[in-house]
Amino acid sequence: MSDRTPPRPAPRAWAAAGAAAALTGLAASHLVAAFTGPRAAPLSAVADVVIAASPPPATEWAIQTFGTADKPILQAGIIVALAVVGAACGLLWRRNRWAGLTVIGLFAAVGAASAATREALGAAAIVPSLIAAAVAAGIMFWWSGPGTEAGPTGRRRFLVAAAGVAVAAAAGSFLVRRFVPAQVEADRAQLDLPEPDLPAPAPGEVDFDQDGLASWHTGNDEFYRIDTAITSPQVEVDSWRLRVHGMVGRTRTYTFDDLLGRELIERDITLCCVSNPIGGELIGNARWLGVSLADLLAESEPDPEADQLVSRSHDGWTAGSPTGAVFDGRDALIAIGMNGSPLPIDHGWPARLIIPGLYGYVSATKWLTELELTRFSDYDPYWIQRGWSGPGPIKTASRIDTPRSNAAAGTVTVAGVAWAQHRGIAAVHLRVDDGPWTECELAEAPSTDTWRQWRFEWEAEPGDHDLTVRATDGDGRPQTSDVTDPKPSGATGLHNVKISVA
Repeated sequence: MSDRTPPRPAPRAWAAAGAAAALTGLAASHLVAAFTGPRAAPLSAVADVVIAASPPPATEWAIQTFGTADKPILQAGIIVALAVVGAACGLLWRRNRWAGLTVIGLFAAVGAASAATREALGAAAIVPSLIAAAVAAGIMFWWSGPGTEAGPTGRRRFLVAAAGVAVAAAAGSFLVRRFVPAQVEADRAQLDLPEPDLPAPAPGEVDFDQDGLASWHTGNDEFYRIDTAITSPQVEVDSWRLRVHGMVGRTRTYTFDDLLGRELIERDITLCCVSNPIGGELIGNARWLGVSLADLLAESEPDPEADQLVSRSHDGWTAGSPTGAVFDGRDALIAIGMNGSPLPIDHGWPARLIIPGLYGYVSATKWLTELELTRFSDYDPYWIQRGWSGPGPIKTASRIDTPRSNAAAGTVTVAGVAWAQHRGIAAVHLRVDDGPWTECELAEAPSTDTWRQWRFEWEAEPGDHDLTVRATDGDGRPQTSDVTDPKPSGATGLHNVKISVA
């Protein structure tokens, strides 16, 4: 029997062990966060801090480049970075165990501080980060113990066991969130939305039902989501409050039951993100159920000098809307329902703001908790602080949905949507190559606050063609052909697609 001492693991093995320890700790922390609150998970908390600290150009580039995938990509980047740091920690541990422990402690402190400083998260938010550190440190102690010094067999067993723990923790986190609904989901499941006191007007023939054309109503799962929250706030309805304060005669606070007891209004309203590029998809139309924002604010006796309504989200995000757009008769709502269902968590449960005719960054606050009457000269909300312009009307725009690249010769249906919320769409014209502008057929629209479908039967000839669309709003103003970027006040220009006809 040989008494030779097996060689110590190579540096790359220590790096692999460190990466495995870091990722296993992260998975364990998310399992814990499934019970303490998803926003407290280190990955979510750190990503929130990264977003808050990122310079505006970086945030805008991410939205323009990745759209609604920007947050998953950020989280994937943080996971990769954590694995790299874990590998470096493993190499450091090989030389000095206490130095490796210090690195793990520092990263735990970063995660805990990120969670503890997030809006509406308490001291318990640090627990997932502490669990992550404990698991990572335990794995590294195990790795550096006598079992793995015994040779390749012990090291393989370690890696298999660490991977098993990570997979089990990740699967447990998923299963808990999937099959053990949080109180917030239970609240939603138990709510039977009342029938509206003021139903939405009959829409008429609003949908051409054309393949490739966006449906008139956008499903809740397909509706765009642009916000700063990595993980949607989980707001329990029993503890939710809406506070109205600022330049008012009296401060008032409302519960969710208070909203349910008010006159409920149902309206079809299109929302659009100011970051939406020409031809983009950061827009959707839904049927909202809620209460009159103007009526609710009037009960607090607003000061006539207050020209800005600042709305605050549960996670601290702010938007500023002109009070004139609230009290001019448009259907400004505090919404609690979306397309016949209680408001989805990702879209602001239990209540969100809807003010037709304004881009979402100044009118559509989700997870609403505060309404403050103030002046534009006294306060700049979140995106205004980052260089976007003050609130202005949504610009007239149109989009070609089908075809987008290829078509067969013969009769081709060209179709899309156009919008100019609170002014409506009076006409849509299509131009083929350098030909004349030709008027398109319009679907009906129940109000000026929704988008409108259009279509045109094109006799397509073989070859390459340019299709360009232009809308005219309800005031008779055609969509401008001047091209501008979304920042600072919304993109302008005409949507053009190149079609190859065979």
